Amino acid sequence: MAAVGAGSSTAAAGPGAVSAGTLEAGTASAGNVKHLVLFLHEAILVQYVDTLKLAVPSLIYTLQNNLQYVAISNLPAATFQVTYQLKILTTALFSVLMLNRSLSRLQWASLLLLFTGVAIVQAQQAGGGGPRPLDQNPGAGLAAVVASCLSSGFAGVYFEKILKGSSGSVWLRNLQLGLFGTALGLVGLWWAEGTAVARRGFFFGYTPAVWGVVLNQAFGGLLVAVVVKYADNILKGFATSLSIVLSTVASIRLFGFHLDPLFALGAGLVIGAVYLYSLPRGAVKAIASTTTSTSGPCIHQQPPGQPPPMQLSSHRGDLITEPFLPKLLTKVKGS
Repeated sequence: MAAVGAGSSTAAAGPGAVSAGTLEAGTASAGNVKHLVLFLHEAILVQYVDTLKLAVPSLIYTLQNNLQYVAISNLPAATFQVTYQLKILTTALFSVLMLNRSLSRLQWASLLLLFTGVAIVQAQQAGGGGPRPLDQNPGAGLAAVVASCLSSGFAGVYFEKILKGSSGSVWLRNLQLGLFGTALGLVGLWWAEGTAVARRGFFFGYTPAVWGVVLNQAFGGLLVAVVVKYADNILKGFATSLSIVLSTVASIRLFGFHLDPLFALGAGLVIGAVYLYSLPRGAVKAIASTTTSTSGPCIHQQPPGQPPPMQLSSHRGDLITEPFLPKLLTKVKGS
């Protein structure tokens, strides 16, 4: 007769038995799902006024995405990539108007440089710089990309204002944006091609190239979040400049884009403007102070036998700046 110990109940159970650990894990998982559902119900439906605030940027983002397709359909990829950097200008202007944010002189100068570079590129495009497809309308493409930049700047600043003026987390706000964006996209799809979708199916025309674009857009959104979290403005500026260069090279190889000196000048100005605008203010002030100290009056030598004077670091608050290397110093207790 086999003795049954305290720990042999699970082993002696049949195939349909559930262990205590599995039952606890399942109960905890069910509790987490229930808690999540209750939280979303409270945050989205009960507090519907707060949710409706996200309808405005969601509508604008949906419009912006469609405008980008119109723009890229009527402009060369390189021209679109350069012109689309006007979103930096529109975002800066809306930040000043809506968030009372101040810009440095270098940033204003870089925005002027950015506008000049885009204007040169558009002048080259209007002058017929190279052959282009007959179905492209540069005027419509320019109007679409300018409208997209305006909508991008306003929606981004509006979304930032909502985030800073409420206690909702970023992922909750993105979920609300996604809900409104999906609903608005489906309404637009039904309005434009509802009959064709009902006859041919929702996924008709989803070729591998289309799936590639969808996955690329999704991966790009996640990549932007990673860049914002782990990188700085300088690296972001380098990434933007690299995207312009890669778009130009790809346009030359794939679509026979003609690269002339006027376009190169405009694109170079835009790349330089993006880099200058991305510089942190600490680095700019450090460069200015270094230049001033170099060209300033000579320092008198200390007489022999006297101790050298104490060197004071120029700092603002807790921020000590070195060229391109801002360092945050922690306060010493009691200071």
